[in-house]
Amino acid sequence: MSTIERILKLKDCIKSYPDFPKPGILFRDIFALTQEPVLFADCIALLVEHIIERHPNVDVIVGLDSRGFIFGPIIAQCLCKSFVPIRKAGKLPGDTIKVVYSLEYGQDSVEIQKDSIKAGQKVIVVDDLLATGGTMKAACELLQKVNADILECLVVLELDELKGRERIPGETFSLISF
Repeated sequence: MSTIERILKLKDCIKSYPDFPKPGILFRDIFALTQEPVLFADCIALLVEHIIERHPNVDVIVGLDSRGFIFGPIIAQCLCKSFVPIRKAGKLPGDTIKVVYSLEYGQDSVEIQKDSIKAGQKVIVVDDLLATGGTMKAACELLQKVNADILECLVVLELDELKGRERIPGETFSLISF
């Protein structure tokens, strides 16, 4: 089966829920994929294949709170690389570095443990979904503060019409686009 056919099978598995969590939003549910073990394994395999082909020199896989924690550790394990989480503020022990970013209504913040990435390490940032790009952009700012070398931001699913990719510095890869 070709890569395109594999991706189309994954895309067909994604469920959509209109008017969730509020009217006018079409929610794309990535959890439908995790409920299909063969498709979920192929999703991971496609992401790992992409990284091996494009970024074989990666040192660390960084996963974003919270659904980046579903994909990131498995990808890191497949590549025999470290996994480092970026979490919402107040969730990590020890010394942390924080970035505050704007949301549609208000602000939020993300943190990383200060000693989790060494300066110059090559990282790939993983999340499940790219929508407006706010969280991914904040994660990149945080990684720049620790002097990481960001090779790419990688997501399973991208909502093209929200143009989140435009807010992210550097390379972005999405497996599935809607």
